[in-house]
Amino acid sequence: MKALKHVNKYFSKYKYRYSFGILICILSNILKLQIPDFIKNSINAADDYSKGIITDISIVKTSLLNNILLIVGAAILAGIFTFFTRQLIIVTSRLVEFDLKNEIYQQYQKLSLNFYKKNRTGDLMNRISEDVSKVRMYVGPAVMYSLNTVVSIIVTFTLMIQTDATLTLYTLLPLPILSVSIYYLSRLIHKKTTIVQEYLSILTTSAQETFSGIRIIKSYATEPQSIHNFEEIAELSKQKNIELYKVQALFFPLMILLIGISNLLVIYIGGQRHIDGFITLGDIAKFIIYVNILTWPVAVLGWVTSIVQQAEASQQRINEFLKEKPEIINQVENSSEINGTIRFKDVTFTYDDTNITALKNVNFEISQGKTLAILGKTGSGKSTIINLIARLYDADTGEVLIDGINIEQLNLNNLRQSIGFVPQDAFLFSDTIENNIKFGDENATIETITKAAKDAYIDHNITEFKNGYKTFVGERGVTLSGGQKQRVSIARAIIKNPKILIFDDCLSAVDTETEEIILNNLERITKNRTTIIVSHRISSIKHADSIIVMDEGCIIQKGNHLELSTQEGFYKELYEQQLLD
Repeated sequence: MKALKHVNKYFSKYKYRYSFGILICILSNILKLQIPDFIKNSINAADDYSKGIITDISIVKTSLLNNILLIVGAAILAGIFTFFTRQLIIVTSRLVEFDLKNEIYQQYQKLSLNFYKKNRTGDLMNRISEDVSKVRMYVGPAVMYSLNTVVSIIVTFTLMIQTDATLTLYTLLPLPILSVSIYYLSRLIHKKTTIVQEYLSILTTSAQETFSGIRIIKSYATEPQSIHNFEEIAELSKQKNIELYKVQALFFPLMILLIGISNLLVIYIGGQRHIDGFITLGDIAKFIIYVNILTWPVAVLGWVTSIVQQAEASQQRINEFLKEKPEIINQVENSSEINGTIRFKDVTFTYDDTNITALKNVNFEISQGKTLAILGKTGSGKSTIINLIARLYDADTGEVLIDGINIEQLNLNNLRQSIGFVPQDAFLFSDTIENNIKFGDENATIETITKAAKDAYIDHNITEFKNGYKTFVGERGVTLSGGQKQRVSIARAIIKNPKILIFDDCLSAVDTETEEIILNNLERITKNRTTIIVSHRISSIKHADSIIVMDEGCIIQKGNHLELSTQEGFYKELYEQQLLD
């Protein structure tokens, strides 16, 4: 249970709720275990009357009536206490589940972009949902039933020893077999549960990728193959689950068998003890009731053991991500003022997952309020420059400087808040168009939203929709065209009113006429703002103050449009080709 030590802090946090739950559980069990004594008294009274020890039937009736009332009263009170026990412990387990999910989600938010490149979305989702649910069973039902079992066993055995120690000893004979069985079966359950959770992650990932790529699947008519692949994974997952539940299925029958043996021993040994005059007939009945009262607490040991082992396996998987250290951390607590002068000084960067060196000794500078354009072939390092400016990665060697200060010495939140970023692959949330634009400024009014949409030349499209700005765009903006998504993404960046604007090939899906309108609007918007434009089109960048041309991670050309269009090289060739087109 080493992995489950992580949740001990939640036991401490909710110690008063758990303490009251434990107290009420003890009271409930003490009341419940008084009932066999009342039954014993009733049987002994009837037995004494049948033997002639008591001759007055009214005394027997009165005794029986009193005992019945005591049994009913004890049962009702025990039921009420059990209700409050569940209210305290089970409800608290939901609070722990809430806290743990938030802890994991916050950790996910802190982890760097590189982490998400190495891990699958389905696996991330499974750990915050299914695995947390398994842990909740440990901090709720497992705690409650374990407590119930421990209290029942202690109180029951105490009362049994007080009644007859010899008979109690015989009753306990099956327990060593039970202990050894639980030990070996629990180890098997832990091993198989880990495998089951891993396959569940694979299954979730497969489903998530299928739904995300449903357009491609339908376009290529590969639905049968997709179904077949999913069925194969589901079949493997099913087999692993069956193997787990086969092991779990051994517990309950084994418990019932051992309890049955205890009952037989009580009847046989108890009968002999009664004949020898050591115990009464009521004592035998009392022992049988005690043994059967212990049936559920003892039988639940197997279930609780299974819960604990599953929770251990799940928490171990959760801890793997909770122990991950973010590669990008905020090293400055004080606020940092960002103006927008950017400088790359001998910057080299290699992606550790692919071992591709994306930037090689890159040097350039862009002054505050100026526009820099970056041009180059696919894979030349353009997007890597943007990622380094937003500090999604840190340079391997060299320095990225903002306003003359190393980017690592700036407050990370202030840095990113000062950047308006439009990615190449426009991402929209499954929400309304209005809320997607407001993502850049959650306090924006509808007038501000409309103005940003007009600047991005998307307002006329939005107003044509049936629900206008309240139109629900679907997952990843699936209901909009590529160009519409890009323009909504531009509006989201504009409304943020940032010091630094970054456009990563964000006009690739619009026609040249629309591009010209947007660029004219951006020329006004980007005035006095540091702007970086990445594009494959000369028309998108020809108005920039300076242009750098990238190739295989190096800057091969620098200058403005007029200078580069007259120099022999990549820029002039591309310009003439696009001009001809």
